[in-house]
Amino acid sequence: MDKSQLAEKTAHRAGDGGNGPRLTADDVGLVLDTLFGTVEHPGTIAEALKGREAVTLGSFGSFQGADGAATFRPGTALTAYLRDQIR
Repeated sequence: MDKSQLAEKTAHRAGDGGNGPRLTADDVGLVLDTLFGTVEHPGTIAEALKGREAVTLGSFGSFQGADGAATFRPGTALTAYLRDQIR
């Protein structure tokens, strides 16, 4: 799945609830660019890692930076979900 497919699917799922404002794929794409960054502009995660902060996204997982490299450690919810799907 590429970024545009991720943005489209996320916008569709966000609109499934029927309550509140709808998101467009462009809205979601802007959030992804802001969060993860682009070639031209670092995202908020990259800025936090460069500032030696860890970024934890609930039970999805966490990002950490050390020695100029970023690592991702999946959280319990993501790990459990993937294990249930693989079996």
